[in-house]
Amino acid sequence: MALNLFFALLGGLLVLAFVANRLVRFTGVPDVIILMATGVLIGPVRHWVNPEIFRGATQGFGSLALILILFEGGLELKLREIVSHFGGGLFLAIFSYVLSAVGVALVCRHALHFAWIPSLLVGAALGCISSSIILPVLQQVNLRREVKVTLLVEATFGDALAVLAVTTLLDIAAGGSASAKVITWSLFASVILAVTSGVLIGALWSYLLPLLSEERFWHVLTFGVVLLIYSGVHAVHGNELVAVLVFGLTLSNYPAAQRRFQLGDASESGDWFSETPVKQEHGRLHAQHHGQMLTFHGELAFLIRTFFFVLLGALVEFDGLRKHAVLALGCFGALLIARWLSVQTGRFAWRAFTSHERELMIWFLPRGLITAVLGIEIVEARGADFEFLPSLAFAVILITNLALLIGALRARRLFPEQVPAVTELAVPDITP
Repeated sequence: MALNLFFALLGGLLVLAFVANRLVRFTGVPDVIILMATGVLIGPVRHWVNPEIFRGATQGFGSLALILILFEGGLELKLREIVSHFGGGLFLAIFSYVLSAVGVALVCRHALHFAWIPSLLVGAALGCISSSIILPVLQQVNLRREVKVTLLVEATFGDALAVLAVTTLLDIAAGGSASAKVITWSLFASVILAVTSGVLIGALWSYLLPLLSEERFWHVLTFGVVLLIYSGVHAVHGNELVAVLVFGLTLSNYPAAQRRFQLGDASESGDWFSETPVKQEHGRLHAQHHGQMLTFHGELAFLIRTFFFVLLGALVEFDGLRKHAVLALGCFGALLIARWLSVQTGRFAWRAFTSHERELMIWFLPRGLITAVLGIEIVEARGADFEFLPSLAFAVILITNLALLIGALRARRLFPEQVPAVTELAVPDITP
C-alpha cells in the first residue's frame, strides 16, 4: 500500500470512528458494530489491507485500550455512589458471569465435544459484558441513575473477573494446581495485592500531582505511571487490571486530589453518564486538571480502541464464521438465558427496580474488547485446538451488540426523554 493511501485510510477511519460514536445518540447503534463492519470491508471483502501484517499486534492494541478504558473509568467514578450500589452490581457481575461461563461451556462441551477445562476456557472468555461498549449507550438512554450505576459496577468488575478466570484456567490447563482452596486463595491474594498497590500509588500520586501538573507533558507522565503499575502488579502475580482501575479511583476520590482539583462536588464534575465531563459556569472551568486528564486518556483510549475493532473485523475469516455460526447462536442463547436468570434471581438486591428496568438489564449484555483480547490470548496459549475462537468471539460480539441495540431502542420507547416545557412569555395588554 502506498504511504499516502495508508494515511488517507488512517484519517478516514478516525473520522468514521468519531461519526459512529456521535451517531449512538440518534440511532442507538453501538459504534463497535460500525468499526468491525469497516474492518470486514477493508480486509476480507475489498482486500485494501493485509491484516496478517498486524496479527501479532492485535493483543497489544487490545490490552492497551483496556488499560486506558479502566483507568478512565476509575477517574470518573464517585466513591460514595459506587459504595451505595456496590452490593447489587457486584452480585450481578459475579452471578451473571459464572452462569454465562458455565452456560457457554455446556454448549461447547456438547457441540465441540471438549473436555471441561477447554470448554470453561471458552466460557470464561465470552462470559463478561464490555464496559467500553455499554458506557456510550448508558449515556444516551433515559434510565434512572440507580440502574445505570448498577450496570456500570457490573461491567467494571466483569472485566477483572474474566481476566482472573482465564488466567487461572490457562494455568490449570498447563498443568498447574486445580485445588479449589489454592484457586480461591490465588484469586483473593491477587485482588488484595492489586487493590493495595492501586490505593498506595494513587494516594502518593495525588500528593505529587500539584507539583507536576504545572509542568508540560504531565498527562504523558501519568500515563507512564499507569503502564508501570500494570506491569509491576503483573510481575508480582497481582491482578493488573484491578490495580489500574483502583489507581484511577483513588486518584479521583483521595482528599488531597479533591482539594487540589475540586473533585469533591459531584454536582459540578462529570461522571460516567455525562458526555461533557467538565462544565462551565460564569466563564470558569471547574475541576480543570481533572477534565484535562480525562480528555487526554479518553481520547487516547478512543484512538487505540478504534484501531483494535477495525483490525478485529479485518482478521475475520468468512469460512470460520460460517462454520461456527450455529455454535455462535448457541452461545448467545446460553448467554441470554444466564442473563435472565441472573437478573431475576437478584431481584432482592434491587427491589426498587421496575419490571421494565429489569427487562432492559437483560438486553444490556454486550461483549467487546475484553472478549476479543482474551480469545486471542487463549489461542496463543493453547494453539490449534482454539483456532475457531477469534471467529466465534467476533460473531458473539456482533450478536450481543445487536441485542444491546434492541435494549437501547426499548429503553427509548419505555422511558422517553422528557422534553422541557416551553414557558410562554406574558404579552402585555396594550388595549387602550
